[in-house]
Amino acid sequence: MEQKNIPPKNISPKYISKASLKAWLAKVKDDGRHIYAPVTENGKTNFKRVKSVDEISMAHIQTAQSAKGAVFPRTEKLFSYARQQGDVALQDYNPGDIPDTVVFGLHPCDAAAFKALSGIFNWGAQDKPFSERMQRVTLVGVSCSRSDVFCFCTSVGGHPGSAEGSDILLTAIGDDGYLVEIITDRGQALVEKSADLFEAAAGISKEEHLASAPARFSVEEVQRKMAGSFESDIWKKQSARCIGCGACAFVCPACACFDIQENAKGNGTGDRIRCWDSCGFSLFTLHTSGHNPRSVQSQRWRQRLLHKLCYMPDRLSVRGCTGCGRCSRACPVDMNLAEHLKEFERL
Repeated sequence: MEQKNIPPKNISPKYISKASLKAWLAKVKDDGRHIYAPVTENGKTNFKRVKSVDEISMAHIQTAQSAKGAVFPRTEKLFSYARQQGDVALQDYNPGDIPDTVVFGLHPCDAAAFKALSGIFNWGAQDKPFSERMQRVTLVGVSCSRSDVFCFCTSVGGHPGSAEGSDILLTAIGDDGYLVEIITDRGQALVEKSADLFEAAAGISKEEHLASAPARFSVEEVQRKMAGSFESDIWKKQSARCIGCGACAFVCPACACFDIQENAKGNGTGDRIRCWDSCGFSLFTLHTSGHNPRSVQSQRWRQRLLHKLCYMPDRLSVRGCTGCGRCSRACPVDMNLAEHLKEFERL
């Protein structure tokens, strides 16, 4: 079920000091919730389950991987089976195995992507594993105080201080603490467990503490031009150096392509596994007959961009790109998505 951003009634912004923030998170963890937060190891910052709140890093501009793994794991067992005397016994997905989880420290571009994921996984019929995880996750976002040349959230409808998707949004106010915006009832419930750690925040404005991220193109114009360019040579031009490695899909917070694999044990038992995949892979659309409707990389590049910027808005009323810039940072051949989208605006 899609998480709804319904603001609690009559809840004013709060303020929490850095010391109280650590105490609050420690209390959340001690209550039995798993906390996934940015952790820096070997020079890279990524989301992982923390054993101590002292592991959490807040100094990065962007994590290498997104936070989507909290609701869409890299690999996930859907069910197990065992052959028994000519019959097959199934052990279905068990929602009781999903822990209550707080994803802390994700930026607004990551929080907004959960709406895109919900649109994909719950289009037509609800995806049980995804929906159960969404019911058990609370998203505590942190506004962006810095950006880099790869960030373009404001070009696709986002903002460094957007509360879209978060249950709670923190904004760093100087070096001492955070403005706390309580966005949903789920967020309010988390705050109320340690209400004494939060103070009134009268008169504090977050705008001056946010990163500057001017819009680089009109996404409406890009969508219009892109929708009419299916047969254009621009797809070949842009994808000329793409090697189909899938890095862009694996770091993207809104990509949801997956494959289903059989993990057979050889003794009549096995598991059905869902794992991340990418529409940029040459095997993604390969038919058993040997036919591939997207046999060249330019067709796969076209599908990726049209799906995110045209098909998803038309069918799901949400874009499949939040402007996080991870695809451009991770690309081994230096393809820059924002620059490619600007090309369409100039057509």
